[in-house]
Amino acid sequence: MSIKRVQTTPFDGQKPGTSGLRKKVKVFIQPNYLQNFVQSTFNALPADQVKGARLVVSGDGRYFSKEAIQIIIKMAAGNGVKSVWVGQNGLLSTPAVSAVVRERVGADGSKASGAFILTASHNPGGPNEDFGIKYNMGNGGPAPESITNKIYENTTQIKEYLTVDLPEVDITKPGLTSFEVEGGTFTVDVFDSASDYVKLMKSIFDFDSIRKLLSSPKFTFCFDALHGVGGAYAKRIFVEELGAKESSLLNCVPKEDFGGGHPDPNLTYAKELVARMGLGKSDTQDPPEFGAAADGDADRNMILGKRFFVTPSDSVAIIAANAVEAIPYFKSGLKGVARSMPTSAALDVVAKHLNLKFFEVPTGWKFFGNLMDAGLCSVCGEESFGTGSDHIREKDGIWAVLAWLSILAYKNKDNIGGDKLVTVEDIVRKHWSTYGRHYYTRYDYENVDAGKAKELMASLVNLQSSIPEVNKIVKGIRSDVANVAGGDEFEYKDSVDGSISKHQGIRYLFEDGSRLVFRLSGTGSEGATIRLYIEQYEKDPSKISRESSEALAPLVEVALKLSKMQEFTGRSAPTVIT
Repeated sequence: MSIKRVQTTPFDGQKPGTSGLRKKVKVFIQPNYLQNFVQSTFNALPADQVKGARLVVSGDGRYFSKEAIQIIIKMAAGNGVKSVWVGQNGLLSTPAVSAVVRERVGADGSKASGAFILTASHNPGGPNEDFGIKYNMGNGGPAPESITNKIYENTTQIKEYLTVDLPEVDITKPGLTSFEVEGGTFTVDVFDSASDYVKLMKSIFDFDSIRKLLSSPKFTFCFDALHGVGGAYAKRIFVEELGAKESSLLNCVPKEDFGGGHPDPNLTYAKELVARMGLGKSDTQDPPEFGAAADGDADRNMILGKRFFVTPSDSVAIIAANAVEAIPYFKSGLKGVARSMPTSAALDVVAKHLNLKFFEVPTGWKFFGNLMDAGLCSVCGEESFGTGSDHIREKDGIWAVLAWLSILAYKNKDNIGGDKLVTVEDIVRKHWSTYGRHYYTRYDYENVDAGKAKELMASLVNLQSSIPEVNKIVKGIRSDVANVAGGDEFEYKDSVDGSISKHQGIRYLFEDGSRLVFRLSGTGSEGATIRLYIEQYEKDPSKISRESSEALAPLVEVALKLSKMQEFTGRSAPTVIT
């Protein structure tokens, strides 16, 4: 079969965000829209990572994924790729893709040189909702800015794409399909979606100790996949490997539209799990001891105890504080830890206490990947429900759940038959008493007019030119709030490759260690999302058990009035509060 050159013209707005290109399905299904982006990606990669190479193509199974996989298979053949690996039914979680790229070896002894991941992560799916695509490199991590900038540049100049008119490949069952195309043999290998990932998890965690915990009549467990791709792994790991009851799994059948829900594991969207765990509006009789959820592509996670929410910022700090004792993979120690800039400083305090290397990076997992590739970071996390380690180069929702189960198993190893198990809440409160508490909340204003969002951010930058003037405004709003010590627009120089990332969020830093951070998010598909992060550090043991909303109320008021949020956005309340 011969290679076809198809004429095309550029589309506006194909600039990848922090996690690839995300748009509404109706945008992606335009003739040549997906093809332009895929060809621009091939053209941005070094030739040896395309010609004669092997690629992974899979995703979270959202609407339009099946059609997109067939398009990319044909274009891979047209661009000289020799082999494509596809997860059965086109399903691979984002962390599993990273694991497959890093770990899976082909019959000829070679590995994949990269992957197209079809996901819009935690965004809704369906004909009227979101689709997304991103490219991951040979280390299993997201493409660096040098590549994504080149992809975007290519999309503005593209004139043709290459493809081969192959018949549709059956991706519903494992097996190898071969085609003779111009330039040689091209193969598509469909494989079991879970095996590589399960094998990796068993090499990291002590499954026997977790199994003992789950077998205790005093320990109850619940996992909600929100009808995302995490469901393809939940039964294999939690039920078949660890012995949990099948009834402990919620919404674990992957669906193209995520069952009509929003597959974002937070207190707003994971309604069924939140109610089951006793955190809903009506009280639940005897909730489980431990609950967790993952998002659409299973890279994010939420951790809950009985009637107790663990903030993502606390979660990564607690995992780091307990990793060496509780998780075999880390028994020889942590190389270092890192967090995204908007994430609370809970991890900083642990790093200082344990004398660990510490890094603060912009939002985007690729920044952690550089540190990991250089052997500088073992555990990292983002406040946006992303936690992970150097086992792969993506955040990993199920890894985080297994990390928490490992900590619980370790804390209860001499107590499995006792009267009362150490709970999630016990672990968090003990952590606060040791390290202090970082009261923390995030306000999301979604689908705001992009022009108004930019005006708001520019106004905040301008204010920083006079900190005395800022303090006058702050004291006029709330006299009980500490003075602002300084402010900046966060800029990051990568200690590994020397690259500089500018305009990564606006920070107001207070004298008592409190922070306000304002950031435009790159993960929405239309409009702009303004994220406001509010943090207060409390070391006084008598003050670490307050309601978060009460402790943060003065700073919230300052943030909203200082930024003129309602004036700029027309919104009297955020879309989501975390």
